[in-house]
Amino acid sequence: MYDVARPTPANALEETSRIPVLPAGPGPAGVPPHRSAAPSGPDYTAIQASPEFVALRRRFRGFVFPLSFAFFAWYMTYVLLAAYAHDFMSRKVFGQVNVAILLGLGQFVSTALITWLYLRYARRRLDPRVAALRARAGLAEDQRR
Repeated sequence: MYDVARPTPANALEETSRIPVLPAGPGPAGVPPHRSAAPSGPDYTAIQASPEFVALRRRFRGFVFPLSFAFFAWYMTYVLLAAYAHDFMSRKVFGQVNVAILLGLGQFVSTALITWLYLRYARRRLDPRVAALRARAGLAEDQRR
């Protein structure tokens, strides 16, 4: 029966409470640690240092950082107006709807707009380059780290 008080461990290390220790240098008999002849997967260090990956990161940052800064500025403007411009924010636009409500809803709209813009940008500009890097590294689409 399942023990509710003690959840099942996520891996074997949690079950045994032992952490495997690998020697940093040669073993006790002076034997160097075993190294496999063929690498088991892609060389992520080489991929990260490649000009294609550097260009991909630059393109990603060129979109994300300015848009993040713009959104943060827009959000802080809303917060500062709410804190210090009570008369302006309480001005009625129509019925019981005031400027603060419209600007608050604008925060949600701008978040959805930024998400849509990023997805569109990533689909057109980033994803094809990521697929090319993955193919060059020998990773299939369904393989992840």
